Order: sequence, then C-alpha cells, then structure tokens
Amino acid sequence: MKFSFRTIEPWPGVQAEDWSSWTWQFRNGLTKAEDFARVFTLSDSEREAFTRGTGFQVRSTPYYAALADHTDLEDPVRRMIVPRAEELAPQGQQISDPLGERKHSPRERVIHRYPDRVLFLVTDQCSLYCRYCLRKHFTGQEQAFVGSKDYEAALNYLRSATGVREVILSGGDPMTLSDGRLERVLFDLRALEHIEIIRIGTRMPVVCPMRVSEETVKMLRRFKPVYLMTHFNHPRELSADAAVALERFVDHGIPSFNQMVLLNGINNHAAIVQALSRRLLFLRVKPYYMFQCDPSEGSEHFRTSVDQSLAIQRELWGRLSGLAMPNLSLDVPGGGGKVGLVPNFETQHENGERTYSGWDGVEGVYTNPTSTVEPENLEPYLSEWNELKSQNYGKG
Repeated sequence: MKFSFRTIEPWPGVQAEDWSSWTWQFRNGLTKAEDFARVFTLSDSEREAFTRGTGFQVRSTPYYAALADHTDLEDPVRRMIVPRAEELAPQGQQISDPLGERKHSPRERVIHRYPDRVLFLVTDQCSLYCRYCLRKHFTGQEQAFVGSKDYEAALNYLRSATGVREVILSGGDPMTLSDGRLERVLFDLRALEHIEIIRIGTRMPVVCPMRVSEETVKMLRRFKPVYLMTHFNHPRELSADAAVALERFVDHGIPSFNQMVLLNGINNHAAIVQALSRRLLFLRVKPYYMFQCDPSEGSEHFRTSVDQSLAIQRELWGRLSGLAMPNLSLDVPGGGGKVGLVPNFETQHENGERTYSGWDGVEGVYTNPTSTVEPENLEPYLSEWNELKSQNYGKG
C-alpha cells in the first residue's frame, strides 16, 4: 500500500507565494495569545498560560498551526505548540538542565559529552517552540547566530579536540539560519581534517518544510557526508509539503533519520508509532530514536512512564520491520548520556543455557558454544584499530 499525504492550503487572504516562503512563515509566526486566538478557540487553561507566562517562549509557524484541528482541544499538534496551565504546576521531576549539558560545556555553545562527538549550538532560535523542549534553559533567548567571539572559541576548541569525529549542529534550529551562514559553519568544520561526520538536527521539515529548497540541499551536499536528524512525533505532521522536503534531502544523497519523543496523550500508542514509522520509512527516512520525554521544567504532563513505553515497544517488536523500528532510549538525568531500553525476552538462564520467549510467544533455548576465541587473540589483526588509536581516536 502506498501512502497519501494531505495538502495544507494557505490561510484565507494569504497569497500562495507568501505561504510557500520560509522567511514569510518565520516573520509571521504566532507568538501571542491574540495570534493563537485567531486560529484556535483558546481554553481557560491555555488563556491562563498566556496570561501568567510559563517562562518559555511561545512561537509557531502559520503552516504548522494549520496542521491542527482547530476545534479539538486534544489535537496532537495543538498540544505541542499551545501552552497550558499544566506547564506552571510544580509537580513531578522538573530539572532546568535535564541532560546536564552545562557541566559538559567546555566552551560557550559547545557540549562535549561523548569522546568522539560534539554538539555545536549555532543558534538559540527555532521557528517553533515545542512545549516539552529539553533545552529551555538555552533556547529562545533571541541571540540568533552564535556571536563571533563564541564562534571562534568553539572552532578553536574543535581544532584542539582531535579525537572528535562528529559535530552535531543544533540549537535552537540550525536551519533557521540563512544558507550563507549555514554554509560558513560547514566550510569551517570541513577545514578540520579530523571531523568525519556532520549532522544537522532540525525540525524545519516538520514545522516549515518550505525552508528545504533545492539550493539548500545542493549546498549541504557539497560538504558531504552530512546527515539529517529530524524530529516528527505524529503522522499528522507528515503533510505533502513535509514529504517533498524529506525526499529532497535523500534525493540529494543526504542520509536522513528521525528522532521522535513519546508524549503523553499525543503519540503514546503503538498504532501511532507504527503509522509514523512506516510513513517515514516509505519516504526513505530511518526511524532512529523513540525517546522518553526529558524531565525539563513544565514538561511533567507530557511524560510517559518507562513501563508504558516498554509496552509500546514490545507490541511493535516483530510486527514492525527492523528498518522501521526506532530505538527506545532515555537520557540519564544529570548528564549520564543515552541508555537503550529493550523488552526482556529472556525467561530463564542457567548452566550456559538461556531460554527466550519471542514477540509472539514462541519459546526456545539458546545454548552457549563449546568454545570461543579470546578477544586478545585477534589483536594481530587490528591494524585498522591501531591506526585509529594513532590518530587519538575517541579522546578529546
């Protein structure tokens, strides 16, 4: 079966040429209660959040707001962009910096948590502020592109950190930058010989797909290998425009992956995850991660339990192609990094034998082999690894 993707029409009174311009979408973002009231009939909870203020910016592109059912208070798109009074409730686990990024920040705008990867926060701006954002302590301060002093300090750090092999551009959303500024960053990173991979983390294909032009992706391709890491949470976000944007990336040789977040009352159902994953895979985008929602401030009502998330994953296991199956993971609060979560299929373990019950209940015994080669016996054949070690691989 092939999938169809719905077309989002311009709002009444808006010219198609304007609607299809990403800069128009950015300039005409919804930021105030009166902006949202023109699109939605605001509930008492939503009005209270606007009146009292949640401490985190509100913004949506007109295009993304048009994805929502404007009469349904529980519409998944609406819930991700319109603030509610629940954000103000001081309940549950709420951490201003849930990933402990500040303590892993050797320079402004640089986060170095893993030996071979660095996160470079090139902007703090987004065209839409997700209400469950994990980086509320940084995002939305209207600093736009990283200042020249911090930019040079970040580059100097990367020059000296010769064990770094990947740089992940994040923020904010790097694709809120102009092509010229984005090209400058990519050019400077490609001048560092030890940098092998560049990733771009962006939600623009979701919230403003008109940003993804032929010119932009051709520019990105010049700095290959560049990987796209995007962030669709719900099948409703996959419009015809979003599908065109995603295929434009992969048609130009840019491998594309999706990172979704499990959100309470929005997508915490196996059928929704399956629908999203299959549609993404059809568009040649690999469903990569299915994250637990981080306990950032104001996000308690968005979080699912680990038990519920594992139940969703178990239901999909075996019913969904491995290509379409995202990895269930959580970030250890305080900066412990990502840990993977998988269903426990082992039912017994003794005397070198392990008994497993598969996704559909079929049970079998796996017996350890009678002998194995000790890893140290393979050391004469590790020329590739020794070469990497000589290059200071994995050391900052």
